[in-house]
Amino acid sequence: MKKTTPWILSLTWLTAWAAQAQDVAETAAATPEKITILQLIGQGGWAMIPLGVLSVAMIYFIVQNLISLREKTLLHKEMMPEFLDMMVKGDVLPALEHCRENPTMFTLVYGAGLERCMDDELDYDAVKESVEEACVEQVAYLMKPIDYLSIIGAIAPMVGLLGTVSGMIKAFHTMGTQGMGKPELLAGNIGEAMITTATGLIVAIPAMLFYFYFKKGFNKTLATLGRNIGYLFDALKKRKMPLAFRDLSEFSKKNEDNA
Repeated sequence: MKKTTPWILSLTWLTAWAAQAQDVAETAAATPEKITILQLIGQGGWAMIPLGVLSVAMIYFIVQNLISLREKTLLHKEMMPEFLDMMVKGDVLPALEHCRENPTMFTLVYGAGLERCMDDELDYDAVKESVEEACVEQVAYLMKPIDYLSIIGAIAPMVGLLGTVSGMIKAFHTMGTQGMGKPELLAGNIGEAMITTATGLIVAIPAMLFYFYFKKGFNKTLATLGRNIGYLFDALKKRKMPLAFRDLSEFSKKNEDNA
């Protein structure tokens, strides 16, 4: 009995090892092959072409907005002290010439108001109207690339959904003509349907995120633009520096002297 015990243990160990080896082999056989991105794109079918165009357009408009919508580029705050000095002195013509030499959103809107200040009698209602018209024109021009991102964000999921419907139609057609005997064909059609939906969402989500990001930043820039132009024409009307650009210590000294 003692001699047969090692043989029984060895046989048990070999049986367990063989079973484990068989499980590993079955697991390796069942593991699907890795699919590359190019294979996924190719499996997506015709819908991947317009989705690819939309993705390239999205990247283009994101880069364009990052460059053109910078606050420094649109407002040129470094010009404010020089323009304020000109307004306090009443030098409207030099200020208008300086605006035309440096065309930006700020100078174009500000210059439109200065053009109405060339007459001897200043009509500030006409100046305000001219500034508002120029501001609307600039907003319409600069908002186009931002709105394109919104359009891409709305179209991409619909194109992906159309690709999904196309893939499902092919899947049902395969089932109707060839039955369930070839599941690999059916799986390819269903894979096409799922890939196009995922791709549409991948394009739409960043497009909408950047759309709201650029829109919020542009609205903030417009608010700053209106405030700065208000300071400039207020300086022209009163012929003195606005309070926001003056040293408040002057007022404290006057109060002390009056006391």
